Amino acid sequence: MALRRALVATVIVVAGFVGGLVISGRLSQTQSATATQTAPASQVQGRATTLTTSATLPDLSSVAEQALKVSANISSTTVIEPPNDPISRWFYGNQAQRSQSLGSGVVVSPDGYVLTNRHVIGNAGAEIRVTLPDGAERPGKLVGIDEISDLAVVKVEAQNLQTLPWGDSEQLRVAEWVLAIGNPFQLSGTVTLGIVSTVRRRAEQVGAYQDFIQTDAAINPGNSGGALINARGELVGINTMIYTETGGYQGIGFAIPSNKARAIMRELIEHGSVTWGSLGDVRWATVNGEAARRFDLGSNTGVLVWQISRSAPAYRAGLQPGDVVLAFNGTPVTDAEQLDRLIVGSKVGTTAKLELVRSNGRRLTLDIPVVSRQQAAGSMRR
Repeated sequence: MALRRALVATVIVVAGFVGGLVISGRLSQTQSATATQTAPASQVQGRATTLTTSATLPDLSSVAEQALKVSANISSTTVIEPPNDPISRWFYGNQAQRSQSLGSGVVVSPDGYVLTNRHVIGNAGAEIRVTLPDGAERPGKLVGIDEISDLAVVKVEAQNLQTLPWGDSEQLRVAEWVLAIGNPFQLSGTVTLGIVSTVRRRAEQVGAYQDFIQTDAAINPGNSGGALINARGELVGINTMIYTETGGYQGIGFAIPSNKARAIMRELIEHGSVTWGSLGDVRWATVNGEAARRFDLGSNTGVLVWQISRSAPAYRAGLQPGDVVLAFNGTPVTDAEQLDRLIVGSKVGTTAKLELVRSNGRRLTLDIPVVSRQQAAGSMRR
């Protein structure tokens, strides 16, 4: 027990989005700097002449016109009930508070299904209003919402709406032209142009469960849930968040790839929720290099089992508090966030292999059934 407490004291718990990522206009405390070297005037002039004569920007006006015909504005109002305890009521009052969120959406079916971000909607009890591309405002019914992917589907009563073809996000290339469509700062019908900066920004770099398309097309608060379109007029992503020092555009935006968004959308429409993998109620914590050396783990940094519920499938399979997980299905794990992503992305009904080391130095491999997060939550309530 003393060893476990000491080990826990030396681990770093990793959770949530990394600093600087904004999905609703929060400010970052990060700083960045660039260094440039000035070339002689003759060299600059020569390069400018070459670029002017050889480079031609594409005309994407027709693509933008079609994209605007599928862009929706979404307003969501959530009622926040006052707290129950008397001390909080004394500070915050007894009146319910109304919180409003404004964002964008993409019409994805002629009969009124609209894809957007979960954080644009807020929660399942929100009152939703959707302004369609023709300017008509309609009440929206929440079809499905998923916190992990940050996606939601809303349905409005409409027919014969225009849609865009889905693009294959796996075929995107760095420096390919893209358009971001949305409602930044309530300025509806805004189109911005940029390129694909990175085709697969790794999830661990942005603190999320999936990889993202990174773009320098201007994305600002209110663009969330809007479309990212390629030069062929195909939907290749759903704009979701930005990296910023000011709360506004600084050239680093992120979109959920269309292949992932489309698959999740289908599950939301068919089932109202998404089935993600789980090993039960397990709390993980990252073991850093110093802790590994201190407790004779050698170079085996990994993830500590900090807490585990006795009802968890992982516990029943033999996982214990104090175990340090070294690999998941053969993939070495180095931090708690990475392990969470691997578990969440596992197919329900399969078996996960966890390679680990016990506090006594014994190494072993456990086979643990992967259940759905809903099933895991249900076992906790029993």
